[in-house]
Amino acid sequence: MDYKITSYNEQDTIELAQNIESEKFENMIICLDGDLGCGKTIFTKGFAKSLEIEEEVTSPTFNIIKEYTSGELPLYHMDVYRLDGNIDDLGIEEYYKKGGICIIEWSETIRDYLPEERLDIRIKVVGEEKRIIVITPHGSKYEDICEAIL
Repeated sequence: MDYKITSYNEQDTIELAQNIESEKFENMIICLDGDLGCGKTIFTKGFAKSLEIEEEVTSPTFNIIKEYTSGELPLYHMDVYRLDGNIDDLGIEEYYKKGGICIIEWSETIRDYLPEERLDIRIKVVGEEKRIIVITPHGSKYEDICEAIL
């Protein structure tokens, strides 16, 4: 089942991320997709703030993976856009079981490498600030999150 939410501004997107963070658990996987500038990194910043991460969260476009460990749980923020689906030598799949939370931007480019259980979030720009956010849970833990917060 998909859940559809309308975000009217960045604050709405941040609040959604904070609500999802309130239901966090170790080895949580969140997959973010959408066009450039749709709010993927804004979502991640909101999530990180709720995790009480002290470092400034920025897009890991050129780093591919940024690790933030100052919060309640480690956050592994990934941007796989530039990989063209080839992640064999990066060890991304090892992060899925490191006891933290993985947020993967542009996850659709590595669909074959994603775990079966995860939370897919697709953000579509429909106006200058307005976004339609479609959330698809895969697995009972993620369905429970959606039921709890949406």
